Amino acid sequence: QVQLVESGGGLVQAGGSLRLSCAASGSIFSINAMRWYRQAPGKQRELVVVINSGGSTNYADSVKGRFTISRDNAKNTVYLEMNNLKSEDTAVYYCQTVFLGRSYWGQGAQVTVSS
Repeated sequence: QVQLVESGGGLVQAGGSLRLSCAASGSIFSINAMRWYRQAPGKQRELVVVINSGGSTNYADSVKGRFTISRDNAKNTVYLEMNNLKSEDTAVYYCQTVFLGRSYWGQGAQVTVSS
């Protein structure tokens, strides 16, 4: 059983910053790729960024240069630092991982960017 718990969402003005955290249960954290997805109202869920166990990252074009993902294997936590936020970044953000062929999701963190 894997549990992912997000925190750090909120309301911020355009141009501001937020940091999301995703704490994972179990010792599987260090051997799994972790992903952040987001889902805006009326839109499909989209992949924002992935970080693999070695620290390599891959960002969606829409967030490159503004968002930074990092992981602390000792704390079983992955972070998403979001800078220069735009109204189009408003969404529910989810962390996700796959373990033994099964996908696990966090409960979601609301990020609202006011213009």
